[in-house]
Amino acid sequence: MTFPPLLISAGEASGDLHAGRLAAALRERGAGQLFGLGGPQMRAEGVDLVAESREVSVLGITEILHRLPDLRRVFRRLLAEVDARRPPLAVLVDFPGFHLRLARHLRRRGVRNVYFIAPQFWAWRPWRARVVRRRFERVLCIFPFELDFYTLNGVDAEFIGHPLVGHVHPSAPQAELRHRWGLDAGRPVVALLPGSRGREVAQNLPPLVEAARELASTRRAQFLLAAAPGLESAALAPARESGLGIRVIEGAAYDVLTAADVSVVSSGTATVEAALCGAPMVVVYRVSRMTAAMARPLIRAPHFAMPNLIARRPLVPELIQDAFTGPGVAREVARLLDSPGEREAMKRGLASVEELLHGPRGDAIHRAADVVCEMLRGDTTRGRDGTSYSE
Repeated sequence: MTFPPLLISAGEASGDLHAGRLAAALRERGAGQLFGLGGPQMRAEGVDLVAESREVSVLGITEILHRLPDLRRVFRRLLAEVDARRPPLAVLVDFPGFHLRLARHLRRRGVRNVYFIAPQFWAWRPWRARVVRRRFERVLCIFPFELDFYTLNGVDAEFIGHPLVGHVHPSAPQAELRHRWGLDAGRPVVALLPGSRGREVAQNLPPLVEAARELASTRRAQFLLAAAPGLESAALAPARESGLGIRVIEGAAYDVLTAADVSVVSSGTATVEAALCGAPMVVVYRVSRMTAAMARPLIRAPHFAMPNLIARRPLVPELIQDAFTGPGVAREVARLLDSPGEREAMKRGLASVEELLHGPRGDAIHRAADVVCEMLRGDTTRGRDGTSYSE
């Protein structure tokens, strides 16, 4: 088939990763005119970036207020390109605060929308599923429990599996990784994953260093810190200057997770990666007090950690907001270090999580690419129940 221009938009690092792989799959099918909002992964796959995700990436409700001028500028730039290139279809990746508004303007221009990686409205503000129903023809879910939520809200949704399944592989076995980094085989190894963005790391790292100090004293633990590529060195200063010998490893999160006995992981995509690595973990997260106060009445999910939501039970410990303290982290990590049996039970639970993340129709990225091609062929101008979509 002959491909028209396609808009692909991803506003965060995890979205850029998946959108980049989707762009590659679309190119395999003949697509050659891909443009939009994204990051290095999308650029590497030949997407013409009108704007970069770093211009709009935000953390928490209050930070959005400070970034409104940047968000508006990128928004206008994208719409100007849409007017110039006139794509018939847009693939929007998560990032709902930005993409729901963008989808409304795209529909007014006659552009059909597919949501690749459905927003997590089942966790908070579930009533916004109605907006998704009005503005998107198809919604592709990457977690199994999302399908019921969206379907019950009248959304034409499909569970395609998680894009990371089959793509999370350490470069070597645990023993080889520990030897590579000069770790003492007789002492426990704890991994620290404080997040991928500077502000997130600034909030999470101080209590992690405090916990590391206690664990170094009581358990002779040694530490690896997984740093996101491109993270400014100043954000990692509390770890580098702690005097605890925390080894900072950039761009090798899967290796860090595999090398550790226990990992402390910031809530988000990294917890799925840890689950796919079979890494026993403690999940932590903290936002500003104002953001927490504003978000608390909106939250509907029974758990924060994605492995717990997928397993539908408290599989891994969660320390969120006020519970996320240095002593609290040290206590949970020490408990797991002292209990090999509990760590093995957690690994078995994480293996079951991986099974649940497998899509029913093969690789998630290729299924998403198939849906895009189906829509471009005009097979889905209406929902599968025959309902037309309007603003």
